[in-house]
Amino acid sequence: MHETYGDRVQFLLVYIREAHAIDSESPMTFGMIEDPISDAERRGVASQCVDDLELDAITTVIDRLDDRVNQAYQAGPDRLYLVGQDGKIAYAGARGPSGFRPSELEDAIVAELGRDR
Repeated sequence: MHETYGDRVQFLLVYIREAHAIDSESPMTFGMIEDPISDAERRGVASQCVDDLELDAITTVIDRLDDRVNQAYQAGPDRLYLVGQDGKIAYAGARGPSGFRPSELEDAIVAELGRDR
């Protein structure tokens, strides 16, 4: 989607709290990431995630340790949003992973781009 619409839509990856840190309530052994205890550590974990997933073409912003963005958007573990040209939420996907539906986001992008400006 970024390659297709990136010249007309600003894509942002918002890195929130690591859902499966080894010291979290739902640890996973892949990656062996500890929950960061500083903003600098979270930036490092986010950078590693972006590198590992080869998402460096997308601008990444990072939620601070207070997790205000995650809480405001109920993002954990992942969620897709589209902000319309009018500044209002044009699409809010359900919480992931089951609600992570890129095809729905793409449909919303196509509809938004088709609106008169």
